[in-house]
Amino acid sequence: MGKVVMYSSVSVDGFVADQNDQPGPLFDWLTSGDVPLDESGVVKVSQVSYDYTRAYWDQIGVTIAGRHVFDLTDGWDGKPPGGIDHVVVVTHRPQPEGWDPEAPFHFVDGIKAAMAKAQELAGDRIVEVAAGDVGGQMLAAGLVDEVRMDVVPVVFGSGKRYFGSVDAQHLLEDADMIQGNRVLHLRYPVRR
Repeated sequence: MGKVVMYSSVSVDGFVADQNDQPGPLFDWLTSGDVPLDESGVVKVSQVSYDYTRAYWDQIGVTIAGRHVFDLTDGWDGKPPGGIDHVVVVTHRPQPEGWDPEAPFHFVDGIKAAMAKAQELAGDRIVEVAAGDVGGQMLAAGLVDEVRMDVVPVVFGSGKRYFGSVDAQHLLEDADMIQGNRVLHLRYPVRR
C-alpha cells in the first residue's frame, strides 16, 4: 500500500483559496520558471521546483478530492489533472448527469470509502488527498502519512483553510524544506 499525502499550494496564513474560491497568486510559481513541468508547455517552474515536484507527481496513482473541488474545476473535463491515473471524488450526490462513464473518476460517499477505493486503485503508488475539508477530515481520522505544502508568499486574511475545519491538535515531524522561485516546498511526515 502506498503512502497517503495531503497536498496543496497554500498562502502563508494557511488558505488554499480566498472567500470566493479563487486561488489568486497561489499557482503563480507554476508559471514563473523556464523548465516545463508537463507536456502542456504552460506549466514552467524553476529547476529546483521541477526536481521536487516532478518526482512527487510521478509517484501519484490517485487523487482524492471533494465534490466542491470537482464542481469548481468542471471535473477537469473528465481528464485527471497532472497526468494522474484516477480521481476519487468524495460526495453524497451521484455523478453529474451526462458524465462519461469511461472517465477515470470514482464517486464515493465518505472518506473511508474514498480511501479504500483510492488504495485499491493506487496499489503501491501515492494516494494524494487534496487539502481542504476532505483532507482535514482524513488527517483527523488518522489516514494521512504526510503533509505537503507549497507555501506561496501571500497573505489572504481569510478564505478556505488548508486543513478545513480540523479543530484538534495533530503533531507533525520536522519539515524537509526546498526553496523554489516564489514558493517554499514543505514536507512534514505525520507523527504516529
